[in-house]
Amino acid sequence: MTPRRLMAVAALGVATAVFIAMIFVPVLFGASQFMFGGGVGGGCVDVSQANAQPAAATDARAIPADYLGFYKKAGGQYGIPWNVLAGIGKVETGHGTSNLPGVKSGENYAGAGGPMQFLAPTFKAFAVDGDKDGRKDRYDPADAIPTAAAYLKHNGAPQRMRTAIFMYNHSWDYVNLVLDWAKKYVGGDFEVVQSNGVECQDNDLPANAGELVQRIIAFAMAQRGKRYIFGATGPDAWDCSSLLQAAYRSAGVAIPRTTFEQWPFGVKIAKGKEQPGDLVFFNSGPGTSSNNPGHVGMVIGGGKMVVASCSTCVPNIGVKPYKRSDWVGTTRPLARKDLQKKLSELAAQ
Repeated sequence: MTPRRLMAVAALGVATAVFIAMIFVPVLFGASQFMFGGGVGGGCVDVSQANAQPAAATDARAIPADYLGFYKKAGGQYGIPWNVLAGIGKVETGHGTSNLPGVKSGENYAGAGGPMQFLAPTFKAFAVDGDKDGRKDRYDPADAIPTAAAYLKHNGAPQRMRTAIFMYNHSWDYVNLVLDWAKKYVGGDFEVVQSNGVECQDNDLPANAGELVQRIIAFAMAQRGKRYIFGATGPDAWDCSSLLQAAYRSAGVAIPRTTFEQWPFGVKIAKGKEQPGDLVFFNSGPGTSSNNPGHVGMVIGGGKMVVASCSTCVPNIGVKPYKRSDWVGTTRPLARKDLQKKLSELAAQ
């Protein structure tokens, strides 16, 4: 491993009444924000496809049989395409056939050793006893190859494959070379996934929610993968509270702009009673406390929320669990009496 190596993706045609008064605003966002067939958001990753194991092609015959078996076994165990592991093994040591220092014993000039060229501290941190012999040996391909798979997975593979390979060796030329070999080993028909962290498994809208709530959630979900910037109000970037204000506004409902204003706005809901569309608040961020939460997300169901998390999160805006230690409470803006009265009046017309 080089010195630079570090340890380290329907149209909702909803007939909505034209709301009036200060608590309702015009719908400013078109149906083009949404996808088709009840799903929302673009650029998502189908995890089952990201984990798929491709078939070996003619060029794979050049891989030593034991190494090929180790690549395929580790690929299946860790959800990493085996040919990517083979690409790394080829570039690093020619599948262990290189006679350079640090391949079969010792270390090279950078301190790396073994067929997958691990620095000793990195190997120790991620080491796998692949052959179950009670030893974790970086010079044994039975251990080194599954350790490489574990390391790639730690760094985001298979959903962020290029990033994970880059973390293996900080060079984009290295990434491209590994992937060139990975393609050769499966006959060239191979493309890796480089996701922004958005997964298709979170794509469906809650079936138990009404049309108004589905429209609100659909807008928020369509923003997944965009950037988090504190103070941003869209359309290319949001912070946690502006995302939810815009989501409600897309359905014609006005809620306050900031988290500190949104917390007292809605009706408080007991934990365990939350429903899709409710807002969940957290004691997180500057100036926050248990009675003055500074971070907010929106419940979509199944213990998950859509949330604009932070500028370094992957994704910045996406779906995450909301049942965490700093969860302060839940509110339901649509349960406010003034909103309920207005909705009832409109429904009666």
